[in-house]
Amino acid sequence: MEYSHSDAELIRQPIGYWSWAAYDAVVTRTRGALAQIGTTQPQWWVLAQVAGAETVKTRAEVTETLQGYLSVGAQALSEEIDTTIAQGWITQDDKGNLGLTAEGRTFFDQAAALQKDLWDERHAGISDEEYLATLKVLQRFIHNVGGRAWHH
Repeated sequence: MEYSHSDAELIRQPIGYWSWAAYDAVVTRTRGALAQIGTTQPQWWVLAQVAGAETVKTRAEVTETLQGYLSVGAQALSEEIDTTIAQGWITQDDKGNLGLTAEGRTFFDQAAALQKDLWDERHAGISDEEYLATLKVLQRFIHNVGGRAWHH
């Protein structure tokens, strides 16, 4: 890969720009690919939370976990959960427990395969060590400016 600047120039570049540019490129690519199979990124998050749960999760638990993802609010998540129910991918009982339907499992498996392909695409030419170092540096930037970030 050819870089856009020499090392001497790149060292002076703003992290805010490059972290935003990486975010924008990755999220745009991910959302576009998910749209091609008929879902949104927040709907994928909901499916992944329900499909990957060791015990049944409630709507409130899924909402609490996900509302920190890319600043998605509880109302927007509620609408996305409603859509997964309307699509027939997830059920909700009268206690708010969410469950994956057979159709939901099939769709989740399709979306998970797509997510793996996207992961492989993003990580091409990047070692695990480089990836780990990048995340640790980004976490230090966040800490240094008093920000908060987490991910499940």
